[in-house]
Amino acid sequence: MNYFLTYTVYVLILSVLMGISTWKLFKKLGYNPLFAFIPFYNYFLILKETNHPKWWTVLSYLPIVGPIMMSVFHLYLMSKFGKTLFKDKLLTVILPFIYMATVNYGKDTELEDENENDLFLTDEEKNAKKKDSFIGSVTFAVVFATIIHVFVTQPFGIPTGSMERTLLVGDFLFVNKWSYGYRLPMRPLAIPFLQGTITDTGEKGNPKDDPKSYVDAVKLPYERILQFSKPQKNDVVVFNYPQDSVHTATDRKDPYVKRCVAAAGDTFEMRAGRLFVNGKPETVLGDQEVQHAYTVNTGTQLDIPGMYNTYGFLPVREMQNEKGGFTYMFQGLTDQTAKDIKTLPNVISMEENIYPKDSATISYKLNADKTAYTKSIDTTQSIFPINKPWNQDWYGPLKIPKKGDVVTINQESLPMYQWIISEYEHNSLENKNGKIFINGKETNQYTIQQDYYMMVGDNRDASLDARFFGFVPEENIVGKPMFTWMSLQGAFKDASSSYQAPFKVRWDRMFKATNTGEANKTSYWWIAAMILILFFGWEYFVKLFRKKKTGDD
Repeated sequence: MNYFLTYTVYVLILSVLMGISTWKLFKKLGYNPLFAFIPFYNYFLILKETNHPKWWTVLSYLPIVGPIMMSVFHLYLMSKFGKTLFKDKLLTVILPFIYMATVNYGKDTELEDENENDLFLTDEEKNAKKKDSFIGSVTFAVVFATIIHVFVTQPFGIPTGSMERTLLVGDFLFVNKWSYGYRLPMRPLAIPFLQGTITDTGEKGNPKDDPKSYVDAVKLPYERILQFSKPQKNDVVVFNYPQDSVHTATDRKDPYVKRCVAAAGDTFEMRAGRLFVNGKPETVLGDQEVQHAYTVNTGTQLDIPGMYNTYGFLPVREMQNEKGGFTYMFQGLTDQTAKDIKTLPNVISMEENIYPKDSATISYKLNADKTAYTKSIDTTQSIFPINKPWNQDWYGPLKIPKKGDVVTINQESLPMYQWIISEYEHNSLENKNGKIFINGKETNQYTIQQDYYMMVGDNRDASLDARFFGFVPEENIVGKPMFTWMSLQGAFKDASSSYQAPFKVRWDRMFKATNTGEANKTSYWWIAAMILILFFGWEYFVKLFRKKKTGDD
């Protein structure tokens, strides 16, 4: 069932529930009881009767925003029948159709005029009414922010150094959700502003036991609208982590940001830590600095904090050896930084870290059994696919699947395509007795249903990227980062580094475009200033205009 048909079914179900639980109330309002069953029009009539803007009706069934607005409209309806106590409001919000049905079928339910006794209200009742008005203002501020967050742009923070020095740890970005067409929300019933989980309530660092921020049972299929372009090579892209085992909803999986180094149909390869696409060396853009991991041996301790001031944050592991010297494992140094460090007087030796060719990177995890521990391959930390003798520095060549490609499926190729077939394209897949079955039929071929991409971090020796989790499906693409609205050095701690960057605000990065490929990016601080002036000064200018108009009259 496609997205819009499924959406229509949900709207009809909600409209039937609304009609069953409120048709008598609509009749008492002076309308045909059948109007309670008509989507959008039922809420239009409630807004009309309660003197609220009727255009709010269009928000009734929007994903994520809709449930908030429906609760508000239900509260408006209940207030028309005198249900204004706290317990009435609480029941209306948490058990809407059940509580409204009790009011609807109650014998003593009568229409009341909310403003009839305003002259006789006590101070306490007036304060309560003001509080309700304030809560209403806050609610609609939340609704407005939710609309922007869900349908336009989403804030995103950089917690790791996988994209250094293009995107720094502590950069906070706005992501344009329309860059590659807008992906419609797939879990419409959710708490605004939260990605996948509400909070860490269980075992620390284990999201599997944390409460989800969305209702997984209410789901819509993948659909993208107004897609005029697709990710291209060298685009910096935000996407949902494909192999997230916690969240089944694609749009609720953890967000990642990497560079699209190879698009559908391209061939990706790493040779001695250098990246090649379609047999040619990568194109390095102006805002991109290629980095590599190095091991440095010194006679005395390096001044790492001083290096931070010169080169920026340099994640490094520091170890003292038996002879009194030090060994430093730098995650990522540019060619120039590596050259400068090599000339330091206390440096004895310096070597780039490159995995040997034909050595596979395989990680294992221990699984708790009733009687003992068993060992299995940790696919999230192992090179993809696990049956190839590849590692981070010697990888491929690997052809990126394209929609319409017919690929051969056998025991050798299955590890490469099994996630595509079973998880990303939602088929049943069985491998038994040396035979492969897709949707119950034995086969040795499969036709790819969507485009895939290779997403790799610019700081490649410190990046968990597509070399580990494999192809990124088109349906996982969120959009492009637009600009950095805040940049805080030291905002996130790096557990893999012996040193931490000192805290400071990086003013020079704020409100600059992030996806231009240029070394000197355009600053949009003046647009931000205008928005802030309008946001905080709007009420002042309106009052000033009204005062002037009154004076002229």
